[in-house]
Amino acid sequence: MKQRRFAPFTRAGSIVAGALTLATLLASCAGGSSAASGGSSNDAGASGPVHIKVWAWYPEFKGVVDAFNASHKDFQVDWSNVGTGPDQYAKLKTAFKAGSGAPDVAMVEFQEIPSFVILDKLVDMGEYGANDDKSLYADWAWKQATDGNKVYAIPVDGGPMALMYRKDLFAKYKIAVPKTWDEYAAAAEKIKAADPKAYIASFGKDGGWLNGLMWQAGCKPYSYSQAQAKDAVGIRLTSPECTKVVDFYGDLVDKGLMAKDPFFTADASAALDSGKYWTWAAAGWTPGYLAGSLKKTSGKWGVAPMPQWTEGANDQGDWGGSTFTVTTQSQHPREATIVARELFGSSKAAWDIGLNKAFLYPLVKDVAANATFTDKAYDFFGGQKVNQIFVPVSNSLGEFQYTPFQDYVFATMNDLSAEALAGKRPWSTVLDETQKKVVAYAQQQGFKVSE
Repeated sequence: MKQRRFAPFTRAGSIVAGALTLATLLASCAGGSSAASGGSSNDAGASGPVHIKVWAWYPEFKGVVDAFNASHKDFQVDWSNVGTGPDQYAKLKTAFKAGSGAPDVAMVEFQEIPSFVILDKLVDMGEYGANDDKSLYADWAWKQATDGNKVYAIPVDGGPMALMYRKDLFAKYKIAVPKTWDEYAAAAEKIKAADPKAYIASFGKDGGWLNGLMWQAGCKPYSYSQAQAKDAVGIRLTSPECTKVVDFYGDLVDKGLMAKDPFFTADASAALDSGKYWTWAAAGWTPGYLAGSLKKTSGKWGVAPMPQWTEGANDQGDWGGSTFTVTTQSQHPREATIVARELFGSSKAAWDIGLNKAFLYPLVKDVAANATFTDKAYDFFGGQKVNQIFVPVSNSLGEFQYTPFQDYVFATMNDLSAEALAGKRPWSTVLDETQKKVVAYAQQQGFKVSE
């Protein structure tokens, strides 16, 4: 995979420096739906096709754009990759503040949708027929992209989680693939006994990854709905369902059974390829990432369902995912909504690229259920049809909400996890301190916080 689709989160300090109070945010929304100059390169009513400006960082996206433009005569997509994740979001916020310069359509990750909704900078695509698409998408994804009947985003891809593991090493040392987290901890000890230089996995200090693990444990730490109350948010990071995850992983780290290396580096790829790490609790988009990064161990990996906290349970989580949104600077919101709905949507040409070249996990239910996806055999996994594991995970995911300042939440969690990894704080304090910092931050911005 040439480009990681899920961006790293910026540090908490850099977010604080650029923070706006809720009152300032609300004040900045005046006139937000006016037709600003950044929307598109054609004026309404001009001859020729309407040009819709799109910002996105999907890998292999040029082919998707070309397929769309070939099948649409009345409007065309002009695509730019202005940066991944936080880089693009920073440019969007600059354009929103300036009143011009934003694209018609912007790729936005699920956890970032509320931060743009609260600015009133996303078009309600429900006004242009987008509610007709509700039945097309995984229920959990549609709920994250909408608020009541307001449609702020069109889902594209997600990251249902499963356990990648070195099937050759587990077989060689006769270690059972863990089905529960207790078995996972026991396997970690057996792995260390078999190879003192090996670890069951690494704690990658990634807020989205840790969030997915907590989601799988039944943790629902955030609540927010602009439709109900724009200035009210729930923060409950210290619930037992949340803390047990951090305590569990922290214990493995402290015992020397789990490494401390970050994800998505050359060293991390080398560690996965060398046998240093035997597992990775990862997402439905990682088969492509691994196949593109690991060469020595191709064919030696397998995918198993995530270990459960309770034997026989079927609790699942998601790591990552993205959508298309329409900004209020668009001069052509109706056409932009069509672009957002149809760039991927049910397009066979787009999903042929998305599945086979970009390795997206599709949130369109019919695409995910199609035999071309579910029965796809991966050479990297020794011919295993791994999507037969990922699809049921996505289908069973429940509702999960985010805050309007999720970047700050994840960055704070990352910073405090780094302190625990360095031995500068007990793991048991990571979420307690995250809770305190996030609540204080939210209150400083003018939110009413329920804990």
